[in-house]
Amino acid sequence: MHSLSFLCIATFFKGEAFLRACKSLGNTVYLLTDQKLADKEWPRDAIDEFFFLQSPSNSSESLAEMVTGLAHVMRSRKIDRVVALDDFDVEKGALIRETFRIPGMGQTTARFFRDKLAMRMRAASEGIRVPAFSALFHDETVTDFLRATEAPWLIKPRSEASATGIQKVHSLEEAWSVIHALGDRRHEFLIEQFKPGRVYHVDSLSYEKTIVFTLASMYLATPMEVAHGGGVFRTMNLSPQAPETSSLYGINTRVLNAFGMRHSASHSEYIRGDHDGELYFLETSSRVGGAHIAEMVEAASGINLWSEWAKLEVAVARGETYQVPVNEPQYAGLIVSLARQQWPDLSSFTDSEIWWRMKREHHIGLIVRATDADRIQQLLDAYMHRIYTDFHASAPVPEKPTN
Repeated sequence: MHSLSFLCIATFFKGEAFLRACKSLGNTVYLLTDQKLADKEWPRDAIDEFFFLQSPSNSSESLAEMVTGLAHVMRSRKIDRVVALDDFDVEKGALIRETFRIPGMGQTTARFFRDKLAMRMRAASEGIRVPAFSALFHDETVTDFLRATEAPWLIKPRSEASATGIQKVHSLEEAWSVIHALGDRRHEFLIEQFKPGRVYHVDSLSYEKTIVFTLASMYLATPMEVAHGGGVFRTMNLSPQAPETSSLYGINTRVLNAFGMRHSASHSEYIRGDHDGELYFLETSSRVGGAHIAEMVEAASGINLWSEWAKLEVAVARGETYQVPVNEPQYAGLIVSLARQQWPDLSSFTDSEIWWRMKREHHIGLIVRATDADRIQQLLDAYMHRIYTDFHASAPVPEKPTN
């Protein structure tokens, strides 16, 4: 068995199953993480050596410091592959590959999986529907966009995950007030027309430019609704026979092909507009979905995206063939909320369908699994009301993502 050295980057505490699987396949595993995460419960038996960043920032100064530090590391240690385990680290991984000529996704392709403006421009150029949008570079262009489209609009950071940093505006004057307040960071944002609709996510594994595993799911409360309205996050996977499923798989394949996906996990989001019933692309990423979506996917399919992503990366690096496990389809649903209790007591939740319980301070979360989709919906609805009554807390929208 050919042993390789993998540099995994995680400036959030995640990816433990990836690290374990990569190590179990006989590889050397290095972890580059934020100094503030040094004491987290990493699977230390699966990590040969830690390297720490003084700052997780993607500023030019922080990235230059990271490259200089790794150049010293690589004088005595060989690095064969680089894997960014979080959306925020995709830029770091691409820069390291480009600088040290390590195989894998480079900076140009990485932009399509990180920069929301690049995503929209590429998708639109390939004939994939996207909500009407504009960059914020040129004053007259922005004003023309605002006058040509109907309110409301969303002003979004180009490089943040989920609903982080999004502001909703309802008039030309309010839009310009927010844009001016961005100051010198204005070019790091875009503006997009907001149209209500049903939001979906598609979680996939790609190998040799082909999607080898995919699961479509439906948000019952989207990350944006939760972040801005203080709701309870809920999602569940769709039936293969659901009318939306084949359309979601189709647009997801078009997006990943257009963006140059070769080998990785991906998490992509789409919206079916209430105004016309059509699917629109929202965003994608070359990583496993956050907010415990990976655990829900495993409950619904039997496939652990983190460990399979590791096996896929190792197979590609060794020139071996990757074979995805057989899907064991069921239905699963996820519900997560902030909690006013430090350690919520979940003992009152006793249904046999409960597959996973969250263990995190000031959070409550459950995953349920069943062979009947209606049962999943019933449980999620019942749990939502119980959580609102007995546990729920809300907090302001964070400026930076929290997982």
